[in-house]
Amino acid sequence: MSEIPARATGPEGPSDDARAWARAAADASRRASAAPAEGATSGHGDAGDARASRDDRDARASRSDRAPHSERSDHAPHGERNARAPHGDRDARTPLRSQDAPAPRSQDAPAHRTQEEPGVPTDPGHWQSNPPGSLYDYIKVASFSVGPDGLVEQWSLRAEQIFGIPAERAIGMDPIEAFVDPDLRERGRRKMAEILDGREWTGLIPFRAKGTARTADGTEDTDGLAEVYVMPTTTEDGRRAAVCIVVDVHTLRSIETDLAASQSIFGQSPFGFLLIDSDLRVRRANKRFASTFGGTPEDHRGRTVHDYLLTPEADRVRATLRRVLETGESITDMHITGFVPGSDQRKHWSVNLYRVHSGSGRPIGVAWLAIDITARRAAAREAAAARRNLALLNEAGARIGNSLDLETTARELLDVVVPGFCDLAVVDLYQGLLAGDETPPGHADGSAELRRVASASAVAGAPFTGGPAPVAVGGVHHYAFNSPCADALRTGRPKSVPPQEGSPIQSTLAVPMVAHDTVVGLAQFSRTKGSEPFGERDRALAVELAARAAVCIDNARLYRREHERALILQRSLLPPGDPEASGLDIACRYLPGNAATEVGGDWFDVIELPGHRTALVVGDVMGRGLRAAVAMGELRTAVRTLAQLDIEPAEVLSQLDEIARGLGTPSGVTQATRTAARKPRDADLSEVYLATCVYAVYDSVTRRCTFANAGHLPPVLVEPGESALMLDVPPGMPLGVGGEPFEEVEVELPEGSLLALYTDGLVESRDHPLDEGLQAFVGALTDPSQPLEDVCDHVLSTLDTHHGEDDIALLMARVQGLPADSVGDWTLPREPRSVGRAREYARAQLLSWDLEPLVDTAELLVSELVTNALRYGEGEIRLRLLLDRTMVCEVWDAGLVQPRRRRARDTDEGGRGLQLVGLLSAAWGSRRTPRGKTVWFELPLPGADTTLTDPAEALLSLF
Repeated sequence: MSEIPARATGPEGPSDDARAWARAAADASRRASAAPAEGATSGHGDAGDARASRDDRDARASRSDRAPHSERSDHAPHGERNARAPHGDRDARTPLRSQDAPAPRSQDAPAHRTQEEPGVPTDPGHWQSNPPGSLYDYIKVASFSVGPDGLVEQWSLRAEQIFGIPAERAIGMDPIEAFVDPDLRERGRRKMAEILDGREWTGLIPFRAKGTARTADGTEDTDGLAEVYVMPTTTEDGRRAAVCIVVDVHTLRSIETDLAASQSIFGQSPFGFLLIDSDLRVRRANKRFASTFGGTPEDHRGRTVHDYLLTPEADRVRATLRRVLETGESITDMHITGFVPGSDQRKHWSVNLYRVHSGSGRPIGVAWLAIDITARRAAAREAAAARRNLALLNEAGARIGNSLDLETTARELLDVVVPGFCDLAVVDLYQGLLAGDETPPGHADGSAELRRVASASAVAGAPFTGGPAPVAVGGVHHYAFNSPCADALRTGRPKSVPPQEGSPIQSTLAVPMVAHDTVVGLAQFSRTKGSEPFGERDRALAVELAARAAVCIDNARLYRREHERALILQRSLLPPGDPEASGLDIACRYLPGNAATEVGGDWFDVIELPGHRTALVVGDVMGRGLRAAVAMGELRTAVRTLAQLDIEPAEVLSQLDEIARGLGTPSGVTQATRTAARKPRDADLSEVYLATCVYAVYDSVTRRCTFANAGHLPPVLVEPGESALMLDVPPGMPLGVGGEPFEEVEVELPEGSLLALYTDGLVESRDHPLDEGLQAFVGALTDPSQPLEDVCDHVLSTLDTHHGEDDIALLMARVQGLPADSVGDWTLPREPRSVGRAREYARAQLLSWDLEPLVDTAELLVSELVTNALRYGEGEIRLRLLLDRTMVCEVWDAGLVQPRRRRARDTDEGGRGLQLVGLLSAAWGSRRTPRGKTVWFELPLPGADTTLTDPAEALLSLF
């Protein structure tokens, strides 16, 4: 054993700190050994005087039953009771039980007792013991006494725990021999002698505890360090003895470290910390809490939550504290609000509450840990507002601008903002914008007329005025020059509108609707007094919402303008009214799509051809808008031009296909580019002008009709007394695709039959597939004998075309062939005298038709055409005269050379025949036929507006 490191030795005695600790330890020892009511004895008292009788123990057990909340009477209040010898035997010493070793309870004692609050005795006749879990349980304080002979007389259970020596071995041993190294034993004996002479001593003694460490093989000794305080005592017979108080230094240092750590955590915590006792009063506060609510930590001792929070909030928190104290239920992240001294800003805290227990598990209070979350709550509100605004903008992007209608777009804006952004809202648009002005007024002076197009309110009984007087939806008004609304219109910046007296509205924003630097209207958003006023973030959001709606409204305005222009263009290109045709009764309908859709490229046409023939055309350019309308106009013009060439229907579509493929090609492209453009296009057809078209040529003389189809829906024919049927006309590729020829189909049309050509808008929609629409259309054509106008109306009403999304073109023709007496037909041999016969046939036929004024002119022109056929043609000659709305003369021969009109010189003897035909006829021309060619001319009937040229004057004009 090493040298004894005395902490305070010498004649002056121990230090003040040592004395204080010694006094506390001695007090604990005295309280453990000097309680006569508890049955303990002093170190050397008479055993008979100190011994408690069995009657006393029974009385104590009885008192224990009467006071169930007190400690057991044989339990020392602080520390331990010294071991004492049995009755009548001072040398046989046995250890008494310490506080940590419960004494056997009497048979009458209750099995469980609840402890009383410390320091409040339940019986004035005995002392209240310290509850388990006190500081003395953690600080291992042991005691033993040394008799006048220097041997151990008493040995506590704590000493047994610290030194590992049981009482039966320790009593009677020499402590110097047991604990001091051999080299220091002599010095130790001198110290012991000094102590027995009446001197106190304190110091640190290293020792080896016997068998206190457990190992896999059993137990082993451990080295320890004890702080020892030795006090001299006097026995009853006047001899000197000593009491030794021993504290395990390692345990003491651990407790000191734990206390320092606890103080550091409690005092230096960045969060407000409170210890609240069982009376719900502050027992302790840390510096952070004191810095928040003012004063020092000691100033808050004894306060309640009502000293910090408003009454309703304090009542709620107090009830929660009581619940935590009673149930042990921990509370996490409880939000409370309040104010701190010197600030009117509302603070927010997140409070965690948990019950605090003593070492024995007895509830002693509630721990309060508060975190200031004011900034976090503000950031969370900002983030929530940002998310809400973003969601509102996303909703606005999805819901505003779907209709391309001005009023509907304004209503869509209000559907988004009410009630998600405001309680009331209105939208005013410039009256000129709604009236179709070419250019909106821009930043006006605020006096321009506005029309209220939409209004919405989420609050009953809170009408929106926005001015001196309420304005109903559809009403036209203007704002006063000095009003915030007029200022917003002038400057293009949002303005706050002060609420009117007595109005439930507390905050209004007047936001100009600006699109492409042009103000198109004004939106006003209002919140009632129960809502939060508009802030800067709300102002920015209102500007963004109004701008998005303004762009959609401006797009709707531009669309409306383009729609109207395309409609005007389209209607200007369609035949005015119901066109007339030889041998046909014509009726037609054109219905543009509704205002929410762009104008399509549907068209129809009726073209009169020579020989009392008629071309019927229906087509549909793929696409919508002005581009489709322009393409339709170009194709319609091309069809009319090609029809005048009097070529076959299949050839007409082939030429149209070439034209359609060249519509998108710039005028400056090279020949190679044009050649490439004529190749079939199967990659990106969206960049090509595509169209479908059906072209039919009806001959009123033969009542035969020749069809050619370019990807269009089939024609429908209704014969008298028969059901309607779709003609089997092979659909070729649409115009603009190219690469495929078109087929022709010739069909004889009975007298009185009905022919219908149409576009897909009539029979196809989102609600009705094409097949169903075709069947419904065929079923609607039941009675072809009715007037065509009635038939058209019946078809449109049956198919419910009032709300169609696509354009509709419908062309219907009832067959009325030429009567047999209106046709004169002769075959002439190929010989010179056929010229004279032709003149005779023509004169006789015209006279039979009562067309004597046309006889001379007709004879002259017939002789010219027959002469040309004899001179330049081949085979036999055929002469035909046709009478309908005009008189037509046709001369056919088998030759393929087309006559060409030329100007003859003055010295030429011939070459003036076709010039004469052109001068005297209303129209003339030639066309190829499957077996030759036909040259024709046309004369107006007498009484028509056209004045005939005198043949003599025409002849003189040629020379």
